Amino acid sequence: MENEVGHEIADALGILLRRTTRTQLHRQLTDGMGEGLDEHTYPVLSALARTGPRSAADLAPDVGIDRSGVTRRASRLEAAGLIRRETDPDDRRAHLLVLTEEGRSAVAELRTRLAAHIMGSLSGWPPGEAATFAHQLRRFTAEGPFA
Repeated sequence: MENEVGHEIADALGILLRRTTRTQLHRQLTDGMGEGLDEHTYPVLSALARTGPRSAADLAPDVGIDRSGVTRRASRLEAAGLIRRETDPDDRRAHLLVLTEEGRSAVAELRTRLAAHIMGSLSGWPPGEAATFAHQLRRFTAEGPFA
């Protein structure tokens, strides 16, 4: 029985972790958000919001693309005024990617959209079940195989 539960969770995680699943969600969330913010640049902006200022090389593993891919996406976000580049105080030859005020506002809007999208998809669940799921999912991420 326990092994069956493990397989069920692994199958569900496989769906959630697929790049195509994430790309489709990012496309929906960024629709109408303006030039420079789309399903390709969303992961860079979101990762910067989670991690704080980072170099493209340091951000690449979190985003799942190489440094040059992060740099190209960062250039689009910079042109849109959502991030800026600052000299790294620890290495004057390097640059950090930093969210601008407009970038922080965009992230706040994206998080609001994501929360609404999630809650909309759970609207048919029995009362309290979504809260229980949220609590257990947080526990799983804190204590499970990804901790």
